[in-house]
Amino acid sequence: MTISFGTTLDPRAVVLEARALATSVADPSSPQWRAKGDQRRTYRFPAAGADVPYRVCVPNRWDGTSELPLVMFLHGAGNDESSYLDQNNKQMVTLADQHGVLLVSPLGYNGAYGNFLRLPAVFGQPEEAEKLLAMVTPERVRDQELSEKDVINVLELVLNEYPIDRSAMFLTGHSMGSGGTWYIGGKYADYWTALAPMSGPFVQESGYPWDRLRDMPIFVTEGTRGTPSLTGSHELRDWMTAGGYAITYKEVDADHAGMVPLVLPDVFDFFDRP
Repeated sequence: MTISFGTTLDPRAVVLEARALATSVADPSSPQWRAKGDQRRTYRFPAAGADVPYRVCVPNRWDGTSELPLVMFLHGAGNDESSYLDQNNKQMVTLADQHGVLLVSPLGYNGAYGNFLRLPAVFGQPEEAEKLLAMVTPERVRDQELSEKDVINVLELVLNEYPIDRSAMFLTGHSMGSGGTWYIGGKYADYWTALAPMSGPFVQESGYPWDRLRDMPIFVTEGTRGTPSLTGSHELRDWMTAGGYAITYKEVDADHAGMVPLVLPDVFDFFDRP
């Protein structure tokens, strides 16, 4: 299963490779193993030949044995695995702790999580998407493959270490990370219980496994103040609603960046729903 605006990586092969990596580096004797709190970590990513950072935040009140819900967050362009988590007095980290969920944020090594779409190729602009795809280089393909693999590597590292409730795994992201949410959420749909893409409708009607999201709750949020993706979000909302998808849509009076702290509480509330 591939997505027309993403890599040609086989998701099953990516998952198996990530699981093998997670098993090979597991160290239950480490004091870091199943630690609580806000942690900045790295792992060795063989395909990239690099030590890659990721962030994991485990509820302080976790009893050490109970299964935890999981929220994965994908950052926007020009940021890293910690940028959004440290914003607004660590609002996202605090929300995760309050809701009793494990929060994990990968770097998405050197790419956009496998998704080649960016502005102006939002939903409803297939011609712009075709233009972008026509400019893809072999170097860019490799970057996106590594980025996609990094996300699944980090997810499997966490799943191998912590007892995670597989019926409560959620994916969210902002801007480029919203595109990552659509991409990773569709291509690796078997992981996810619900999705919450924020201000980034980087998905297209064709070449995407919409059937895999038919019954998945999806919370789409957007800012109304000069946000370049607003029109695409409106088109996406209307198309999904007409198609009978389980979409919830919310707009806030803020710009592209300013909308994040306004909708984050709603995102975590949405993930709390059964």
